[in-house]
Amino acid sequence: MRRALLLLPLLSLACSSGNRENTASCGLAAMAGASMVLEQLRGGSRFIDTPPEGLHGTVPARVVGYGTTAALVADSPDGPLVAYEGPGFPSLPGWGLALVEDSLDTFKGVLIYETAPPTGFPILGGVVGGNYTVPLYGARVNWGGVSHPRCPLFGSIDSIAD
Repeated sequence: MRRALLLLPLLSLACSSGNRENTASCGLAAMAGASMVLEQLRGGSRFIDTPPEGLHGTVPARVVGYGTTAALVADSPDGPLVAYEGPGFPSLPGWGLALVEDSLDTFKGVLIYETAPPTGFPILGGVVGGNYTVPLYGARVNWGGVSHPRCPLFGSIDSIAD
């Protein structure tokens, strides 16, 4: 028991490694934020039918339960394709959601869920990971209700991109 108590501060320090996204509190906040996004989508009125401005180039993306990674967006005849190369990409089923802050109408990132995709809503494109492509939807969300400045839903990709 005593050894475990001595290791706890070391494990805590190792897990944080200077990146807030790796802290337990921010991990829990990210999981809660992803759940709140789904809660805001109930009723379907928040889904969008055209790709948001800003969904191009390198964008932040994350699978729920994993950290933010840089993803590259390419145009295709079927809409934008987001190339995700981070951890946790779902084998089927799964789906991606391009998030737009409703008050400022700004694109924030792509959140990837490991559940069956919603039905009856416009598909904007796809998210490609490994051998799978899952549908990409878009939605406006109350950003303050799903992301906190101290533990944002998407971490910075500045150090990843380049």
